[in-house]
Parts: sequence; C-alpha cells; structure tokens
Amino acid sequence: MMQRIITVLILASLLTQCKDEPAPADDPIATADSFQVQEDVVTLTAVQAGNAGIATGTPAKRSMHTSLQVSGIIDVPPQNIVSISVPLGGYLKKTALLPGTKISKGAVLATLEDQQYIQLQEDYLTAKSKLGFAEADFSRQQGLNATKAVSDKVFQQVRSEYESQKILVRSLAEKLRLIGINPASLNENTISRSIHLYAPISGYVSKVNVNIGKYVSPTDVLFELISPNDLHLSLTVFENHAANLRKGQPVVCYSNSNPGVKYQATVELITPAVNEERSAEVHCHFLQGSKDLMPGMFMNAEIEFNNAQVLSVPEDAVVKWSNAYYVFVEEAPNTFKLLPVETGVSHGGYTELKTALAEDKKLVTKNAYTLLMKMKNSAEE
Repeated sequence: MMQRIITVLILASLLTQCKDEPAPADDPIATADSFQVQEDVVTLTAVQAGNAGIATGTPAKRSMHTSLQVSGIIDVPPQNIVSISVPLGGYLKKTALLPGTKISKGAVLATLEDQQYIQLQEDYLTAKSKLGFAEADFSRQQGLNATKAVSDKVFQQVRSEYESQKILVRSLAEKLRLIGINPASLNENTISRSIHLYAPISGYVSKVNVNIGKYVSPTDVLFELISPNDLHLSLTVFENHAANLRKGQPVVCYSNSNPGVKYQATVELITPAVNEERSAEVHCHFLQGSKDLMPGMFMNAEIEFNNAQVLSVPEDAVVKWSNAYYVFVEEAPNTFKLLPVETGVSHGGYTELKTALAEDKKLVTKNAYTLLMKMKNSAEE
C-alpha cells in the first residue's frame, strides 16, 4: 500500500510539472499523440495505453468474508417481563420496592388489606363446615335409600345438595389460592385481613406504579419485573440485507460507551415481515451474559457472512477522490469513463462492489490512479 501511494505521488508530481514543461519522451501517457479529456471521460491512444500500463478486466463473483454493519437495542422476550397486579382490589399497606431493586422468586413484593379478603375466608370456612354436614347426611340417606326406608326423590335431593356444596367449597378454595392464601392451612384462628403479593420470577423491578395507602383494582399494574437471564439483541436490518441472513450466523456487538468490549451473539430469529421503513427485525441471543448489559441499551453490531459470493474487482481498480470511490469503465477501445461506486470489504487483494454492474463490463484493473491524476490535472488546466 505504501509503495502504491509513493508511486501515485511521484506520478502526480510529474504530471503537475508537465503543465509548464514539455513532456519527456518516457512519460507513459503524454506522447506525440494528444491526450484527450472530456468531463469524466478519458481517451488514450494505443501507444499511450501501452506506455501507462493500463490493463482491463471484468468484475467477478468471489467468495469473501464480509460483514454487515447494523444497530439495535438490547431487549428481553415477553416471557421475561412480568406485570404484577392483584386479583382482588385492596389498599396497599406496605411495599419497599423501588425501580432497580433486585428481587428473588417468591419474595414478598407488597402487602394489601381489604374487608373482602375477610369475607372470602369466612365464606370458605362456612361452606366447608356445611360440606361436612352435607356429606354425613348424604351417607345416611344413601343407606336408608338402599333399604327403601326413604324415597328416591329425597335421596336425589340430598345428593344434589351435597354435590353443590362440594362445588362451592372448591370454587372458594381456588379464589383463596388466587390471592395467595392456602385453603389447607386456613381455620377460624388464621383468618387475616391482609394478603401478600409474591414475585413469580427472579430479576429486578423496572416500574413501580403505586404508593402506600392507594386503592388498587384488579386491572391496575402495581409493578413490572424483568428477568435479565435471557437478554437478546434486537437489530434493525434493511430488506435488501435481511434476505441474506440465516439462523446461527455469528454477530459481534458493542456499545457506544465502551466500544472496546465486544459481545458475541448469534442470529436466532428473523422476522418474516418488512415494516413501513423497509426494514426487518432480527433477534440475536448472547452466547454469554454480562451484568453490564441492560434492556434498552443501544448497540452497534456486525453480522458476519462467511464465504459470501459478492461482486468484486482487484483493489487497484478502485480509486478514491473527494471521499468518494470510483472505477474506470471502458466505453470504447482506450476510452474510459469515471463511474462512482459503493464499495464493501476488501480481502485478499480484491474489493467488493456493492454497486450493480454487468459482469461483462470491462473496467480498468491496473494503474487506474494514473488515469485519475491525469484527468484531474488536465481539468485544472
């Protein structure tokens, strides 16, 4: 690379001197035949092209290690975000949670009070007591009915009352479990006016929407919990690149605040839909978690394509001028047109061309910088 830069500088110096001095006989381009420049087109004679060492060739598909530069945010799957509400309304009596508080599964999140909790426990114990009487009466009537001491109608009525009482007790028991009370341990001595809300997952608190003394209804979300154990990276990829993605492709990502720390991930899911911005969402799983990664964090990422077939040309075919890249296309024998292109990665002496070009289109593949410098210097004259 250094040798090529030195060569270009020497050629530029020689060409600049030619503005005021006759061209020497060994100049590869300036000969007795005139050199023609018209806008972005350069025309040489056969002698000039030979002396300058101009060579042409066609772009070709080659297997190259490429990568796609994208961005996104760290997110968590829906099953790792839990909204906490109370099945029955009540007044918030106690909580010590703040956003960011770490919690463990089964920990008490809050304590609530309400008279309906007392009523529900009373109804359950009363129904359970009546169930015992109904069961005993059913057994007695069943024996009497077997000896025809009572009619079938009386026995069926007793059995119906017994079945109905069993349903009522089971229903009330499920309501108690819904608010965190174990029916098996409930008796007249353990009736309580308060209930506890327990954490269903381990993680940390992301939102607190209540305060002490506030009445909450079943539709109110009191807290939001997030489990960081399954963080994933959500990337935005434009539609023209999304079609080339596959599950399992390696991804390297890093944050703006600490770009030197790289995190490894793999493509897990590619959303089979394109939004109004002509992009698709790609979900990636981290190979190893880190306490420095948090939901909502912006990340830069590189998706690696191994041995991707891309259109490429020799590195000497691509020239740079004014922060843009160009190639010289052969319009006619020894006539070349400067064409702006978008380049990709360079590997093994070749550069990827992202600009669509016909594979039979001839390009200058050697000493393209010589043409560029002569064109610019002639334009200044």
